[in-house]
Amino acid sequence: MTVQSRQQTDSAQSVNSIKAPCCPNCGSSSSRQIYSVDGIPAHSVLLMPDQTTATQYPRGDMRLSFCEQCGFLSNSAFNVKLNEYNPDYEETQHFSARFNEFADELVADLVNRFGIRNKRVLEIGCGKAEFLWRLCEAGNNEGIGVDPSVRPERLSTESRQKLQLIPELYSEEHAQLQADVILCRHTLEHIQPTREFLDIIRRSIGDRSNVQVCFELPDVRIVLEETRFWDVYYEHCSYFSAGSLARLFRAASFEIVDLWRDYDDQYLLLMARPVPQPTVASLEIEDDLSELSALAAAFEVNSQTQITHWRDTIRQFHHEGRQPVLWGAGSKCVAFLTTAGLEHEVEVVVDINPHKQGKFLPATGHPVISPAQLKEYAPGVVVVMNSIYLNEVQQQLDQLGISAELIGT
Repeated sequence: MTVQSRQQTDSAQSVNSIKAPCCPNCGSSSSRQIYSVDGIPAHSVLLMPDQTTATQYPRGDMRLSFCEQCGFLSNSAFNVKLNEYNPDYEETQHFSARFNEFADELVADLVNRFGIRNKRVLEIGCGKAEFLWRLCEAGNNEGIGVDPSVRPERLSTESRQKLQLIPELYSEEHAQLQADVILCRHTLEHIQPTREFLDIIRRSIGDRSNVQVCFELPDVRIVLEETRFWDVYYEHCSYFSAGSLARLFRAASFEIVDLWRDYDDQYLLLMARPVPQPTVASLEIEDDLSELSALAAAFEVNSQTQITHWRDTIRQFHHEGRQPVLWGAGSKCVAFLTTAGLEHEVEVVVDINPHKQGKFLPATGHPVISPAQLKEYAPGVVVVMNSIYLNEVQQQLDQLGISAELIGT
């Protein structure tokens, strides 16, 4: 591991005086930087085959900017040329029973409350297509998935025959893929020109007013409110609140049918329909601009304290010989380690996804092991990178006979 990751901690700082480029959401020039970290890995869930390759993985800078006009946050230093989405990109969360429970509940909601039955569903950014298949099965729908990281071989023969999977990044060239429902889950936060992306989708719909549009993405409100610096990383160049998301959709000529939070308020879900012209706000959840401004200011002030707290906590565990490990080899874990400058203090990271095990985290080079391997390691502290999984992880530790203090971020 490198000394560079230690130095990154010192560069996470308040940068209130620095003006940012025009907002990709609304085009205004009223954005300002509230947070900065240098040299973070360009991808976090693209794991490496060996430690040397991992520590040499390309890096970029984070300049988190807040738009006073629409409440949108983005990385003004983002360089799209560092993107490397391919089949090795391991974003799936469907090895978790807790996440599958949420996915099944959402599928039932889409089918029963919004009537997505016997429809043609286009999912932009379908990942490994697990959710798309669930939705097609539950509602007797036909599915088309577009994503460069799709892995058809992981699906059953039946699902591969019923789904049309296109291993590409969605663009204007895919406008011919007409559908009754356009689904886009955890993809918009990876797009820098957000308004341009949504305009492409709107143009592809044309005057077909009966098309349903459903988006799901992280809610930046809880990130700011709880100073979750580990939720700020390079792949996520765009950060939305309920209000900034609604303002984007309304400006692009969509009517908001419903907008709500789920998954312990970590996720935003939006259902919209196309209309001839921009619409005006009508939902209480959209009115969040003043709250967001205050939360952004608080994050700017508190982020360094939070980083220092976690760095000192993990180092203390290590000093006491408690062999701390992190559970969850995803983006949160990589951001936690790189931003806090943690190296030898954490020896291994655990993940239940077998496709991650035996590989190494980009930038830090930490090895990823299975829960079964953790038994031999005998940690004294397990830090779970998303508290929503605490019960699930505790059950697995109990089954393995591991007695360790469990802490959630």
